[in-house]
Amino acid sequence: MRGIYTPVTKLRRQVFAQIAEFAYRNEEYAAFEEIPYKIIKGEVATYRDSIFKERAIIGERLRLAMGLSLRKVDEHMPVAKGIEECAKPEKYYEPPLVNVIPFACNACPETSLMVTDNCRGCLAHPCVSVCPVKAVSFENGKSHIDQDKCVRCGRCKDVCPYSAIVKYERPCAAACGVDAIESDYLGRAKINYDKCVSCGMCIVNCPFGAIADKSQIYQLIRAIMDGQEVVAEIAPAFVGQFGPLATPDKVKDALKELGFSAVYEVAIGADIGAMAEADHYVNHVGKDLPFLATSCCPSWSVMAKNNFPDLAGCVSEALTPMVATARIIKKEHPDAKVVFIGPCAAKKLEASRRSVRSDVDFVITFEELMGMFVAKGIDFGSVDTEPMDDATGAGRGYAVAGGVADAIANCIKEKYPDVEVKVDRAEGLRNCKKMLQIAKAGKRNGYLLEGMACPGGCVGGAGTVIPINKASAAVKSFQTKAGSSIAYDSKYADEKIEE
Repeated sequence: MRGIYTPVTKLRRQVFAQIAEFAYRNEEYAAFEEIPYKIIKGEVATYRDSIFKERAIIGERLRLAMGLSLRKVDEHMPVAKGIEECAKPEKYYEPPLVNVIPFACNACPETSLMVTDNCRGCLAHPCVSVCPVKAVSFENGKSHIDQDKCVRCGRCKDVCPYSAIVKYERPCAAACGVDAIESDYLGRAKINYDKCVSCGMCIVNCPFGAIADKSQIYQLIRAIMDGQEVVAEIAPAFVGQFGPLATPDKVKDALKELGFSAVYEVAIGADIGAMAEADHYVNHVGKDLPFLATSCCPSWSVMAKNNFPDLAGCVSEALTPMVATARIIKKEHPDAKVVFIGPCAAKKLEASRRSVRSDVDFVITFEELMGMFVAKGIDFGSVDTEPMDDATGAGRGYAVAGGVADAIANCIKEKYPDVEVKVDRAEGLRNCKKMLQIAKAGKRNGYLLEGMACPGGCVGGAGTVIPINKASAAVKSFQTKAGSSIAYDSKYADEKIEE
């Protein structure tokens, strides 16, 4: 639903904008209790059956956006409970990162096959003939599916000449590539955190807005307002996310208006990663490794290590672009805090790891950044421009599916012209799992495997704003404006960064 301005989109953005305003005004914590009434006005419900329920759900979204945990439904607790502790700039997320607000969930039925009004009661009724468990029968001139017998194989759906049988899936579960969406005792969605890799696809696919992740937007703003030096590193998928007037150069200047002391392209870390993984491929694949899997997407790499532990050694240990860029920033700004601004919910999880927290202090998404722009009244039509020219086209291409593999393969061709590189790639975690199953069977030996958890790559991340096709086109245009298309031409090519 990205790129479609729905009521869910509106409410999400209102929450981020209100949190940002609350932080900029440095209001008393008691004023936090008033925010649900600013977002949900009046006394007549607009979105649900009760305005009180609407405000209660907004209250939970506000808590998550502050980095707080959900309240228990059967216990009295003010919306602002715990806000004093979370107001500290050094406050980090307490797990879980991605949360289902139980009373916002519609308790959608789990996967099932259903007969629609398209059924014509045809003489052939092939649906009955092909069912392996006799779950389909002919009743009152129409097909009928016994849900207690049905095994959801879909054969009846495939043979119906009128497309009268449809597969009904929970949107959140259908979008989850690791099958982490389960049901609680009331039939509401529940996340199995042993499986979840925080890709955020359930967040953007729930049409009831019942799933949300935690944010550091408040802590970030307070750090800036308290006079700390904060440097922004922005992921290459940012291009086009903030409207047609928000050119890359204007975004850089707008970030400085928000109070960031400097702005770096995360694409410079992607250049460093491409060079490292090119060397890794040449020196190890076909020798001590059957293949090499890229490391830049945290959801992909965590899924690979969790689901295929015997292949974990094939996942590159190269620094992700976020971390590599942060380490460059810390060298050049040793006293600064670093915020990663990107399209990805999973980067919040990556940054919370003990080995990364010293490098990346805050993580926010493009959607959360938009809340800051709104709260500060940033008008891109009047923003000056400052050149965004840190990285190569190779690094910028990391944002689009296929771009990571292209950057690495081009490095191999440049430095090791006699080495042939074979590439396979997948986007979406279900497809990534299929690719790894093929690799496990020995059918991808000698390959470079690129995995992207989100459709289209990073441009399809849970924190993006615009449609995937528009974002991909914008990134590819931005690539062509770089001074070079090869990672080795990066001004940071000789940077020594410890892994």
